[in-house]
Amino acid sequence: IIDDKTFGGSLYQQYLQAMSWLESKLQVAYKIEGTGPREEIWEIPLTVFKEAIINALSHRDYYEQGASIMIEMFEDRVEISNPGGLLPVVAKDFGHKSMTRNPLIFGLFTRMHLVERVASGIPRMQEAMREVNLPEPEFHTEGMFTVVFKRQVKNYATDGIVNGIVNGIVNENEQMIIDLLKTKPGLNASEIAESISKSWRTTMRYLKSLNEKELIEFRGAPKTGGYFLMKN
Repeated sequence: IIDDKTFGGSLYQQYLQAMSWLESKLQVAYKIEGTGPREEIWEIPLTVFKEAIINALSHRDYYEQGASIMIEMFEDRVEISNPGGLLPVVAKDFGHKSMTRNPLIFGLFTRMHLVERVASGIPRMQEAMREVNLPEPEFHTEGMFTVVFKRQVKNYATDGIVNGIVNGIVNENEQMIIDLLKTKPGLNASEIAESISKSWRTTMRYLKSLNEKELIEFRGAPKTGGYFLMKN
C-alpha cells in the first residue's frame, strides 16, 4: 500500500476530497499549442471518476454497518466500490434504468448539478472511455457494486505522452519552463535552472526537448543570449 486515506465530512466534501486524491495519483500530461493555455491530458478522463464517485455516494447501502466506499488504485486499474449491489429492478436493465436507495441524497446531487439526468451515468462513463481509446469500464454488481477502470500507464508512457517526446506534448517540468518564459522571456539556461530548482544539465535536456518541438528558441550570442517562446 503506497497511500491510505480516510475521508469524512459532508458527502460533497467527501466527493471533493476523493477527486483531489485521485488527481494527485493519476498520470497527467500537458499539451500546448503556441502560447495558448495548456490542455491537461489525464491517463483516464476525470469525468468517469466524477460519475463513479457520485454514483457510489448516491446509491450505497448506508445501513450496512462497517462498510465504506473504497477507491483502490493498482498498476493496471482503478476500482471504486460501494456497499450494496444493484436493486432487482435495476439489475434487469442495467445501464438503462435507475433506482436509488437514497432519493434525498440523489436529489441533492441533482440540484447541485452533479447529476445530469437519471440513468445516464453508466453510458457517459462508457462513452468517455471509448473516446480516448481505453477499455470500457467493467461492472461487478454482486454484494458490493464495483466499477473498474483499466489503466494503460505503460503504453501511455511508451507513446510519449507522459515523457513529452511527441511534438506539442510537454511534461510538467517543460511546462514550468514555458510558463516561466511567458513572464520572463530571454532567460539563459542557468537562470532557468535556478528558477525551476533543477540542475543545469537537467534543464538543458528540457530546453533541448522544447527546442526540438519548436516551442522555444535561443536568440542572441551564446554567452549573452537567452530563450524565448516561438511565435505561431
